[in-house]
Amino acid sequence: MFFEAPVVDAIAKGALLSGIGLAWIIVLVRIVGLRSFSKLTNFDFVMTIAMGSLLAGSSQSQEWIGFLQTVTAMACLFAVQYSVSRLRRWSPRLDSQVENTPVLLVKDGAVQHDTLRATRVAEEDLMAKLREANALHLSSVRAAVLETTGNISVLYGERMDEALLKGVAPVKHGR
Repeated sequence: MFFEAPVVDAIAKGALLSGIGLAWIIVLVRIVGLRSFSKLTNFDFVMTIAMGSLLAGSSQSQEWIGFLQTVTAMACLFAVQYSVSRLRRWSPRLDSQVENTPVLLVKDGAVQHDTLRATRVAEEDLMAKLREANALHLSSVRAAVLETTGNISVLYGERMDEALLKGVAPVKHGR
């Protein structure tokens, strides 16, 4: 306890621990790099959520040992993420095991209904994303891709360079 009054102590402890926890995350990001919170892959996305949860937990620690355990867990998650990203570049097999493949939901204005079913994306959700991307005609949508993070990318216009679809595959049933 820092203060005799429980309310004042709770406020002071919450402010101090959340400040230290946030500073610790900034230090870890500076060491590991900005990619830590890029959300480029599903692994990165989970990492971002886990860090938020750990930061919240660190600010609510009742004892210093619990706080130490939480900041250690943060460092370990950064180390695992860094290691996996390095190993993925080295091993295509590991990359395919860890990472999902982006899939095509729309190709040249045609909605891929089998892919929507297999990926459990509702057509209404797809249309909402197309509207959000300011697509005015379905026929002008060259591609809509369900990315590995769960986001939907929309490419539209007169023409599209097929290189933009590198690594994008039709859905494999059962994934």
